Amino acid sequence: MKHILVTGGCGYVGTPLTKSLLEAGYSVTVYDIQWFGNYLEHHSNLKVIKGDIRDVNKIPMDGIDVVIHLANIANDPCSEIDSKLNWEVNVLATQFLVESAVSHGVKQFIYASSGSVYGIKEEPEVTEELSLVPITDYNKTKMVSERILLSYADKICVNIIRPATVCGYSPRMRLDLTVNLLTFSALYKGKITVFGGNQTRPNIHIRDMVRVYHFFLENGFSLPGIFNAGFENLTVLEIAKMVQKYIPAEIEILDSNDPRSYRLSSTKLLSAGFEPKSTVDDGIQEIIYVYRKGNLKDERIYYNIKTMVDLVKKGEIILV
Repeated sequence: MKHILVTGGCGYVGTPLTKSLLEAGYSVTVYDIQWFGNYLEHHSNLKVIKGDIRDVNKIPMDGIDVVIHLANIANDPCSEIDSKLNWEVNVLATQFLVESAVSHGVKQFIYASSGSVYGIKEEPEVTEELSLVPITDYNKTKMVSERILLSYADKICVNIIRPATVCGYSPRMRLDLTVNLLTFSALYKGKITVFGGNQTRPNIHIRDMVRVYHFFLENGFSLPGIFNAGFENLTVLEIAKMVQKYIPAEIEILDSNDPRSYRLSSTKLLSAGFEPKSTVDDGIQEIIYVYRKGNLKDERIYYNIKTMVDLVKKGEIILV
């Protein structure tokens, strides 16, 4: 039985990923600071440790076969709260983690980077071969972490995934991601506010995101390196209109100061044998279903930036 360490295993993607790993027969250790809670259920093959990823000496590596590294300060607004925190968590901790993995004989390191590392691209399809021109602190930390990890590729199998924006329901829900946000806004407010609208963004359903990590667990040693993971390139306005098909909500278009627009190509991943099975439309419908069952409400815990601001005020996140 393989023993997998999942950092950030209590997160939006980490929660369903951990559940699926257990269902597949893996033994799992989750290491997570739990700023956003812990929705994992007890399992005989699961160990959950609450801790800061920067405390690398507290992260158990003995007996670990694979590290799936998800833990990070996620998205631009959260990274802008404190640049030092952002670089410590997203870059330094990643370097210390891979060094620890190598010294303990871990065989494989799967890293969740971001499709946003490309910055603004005019090319019709953004492939892994294009240059990286990150435009925010968050994007830059992902790019630097990738380069650090690749420098260890002769010592450990490194699989770097550059996901599109994830959508769909998770027990550790996020309502600050495009599809989820627009769908919930239509349900809760009866109105969808779109900033700009013509920016094209790539998307991936959370079930396929989980399946991508399983794919590299099974095939990663023959597929080292970097892979994009995103299967639907849609403008923000197109997503709003998809939501409007199910919910009679008004669409309000406002000016945007976010220029990011790119079409992610995942031809490399598809050619390697991965087949997506879920869609943005699936994500919209399941959020509607969960909301109408009364299991999804407008709570601050579902927004990363709001939660982090609250934790700073409480003194649970110390800024320098």
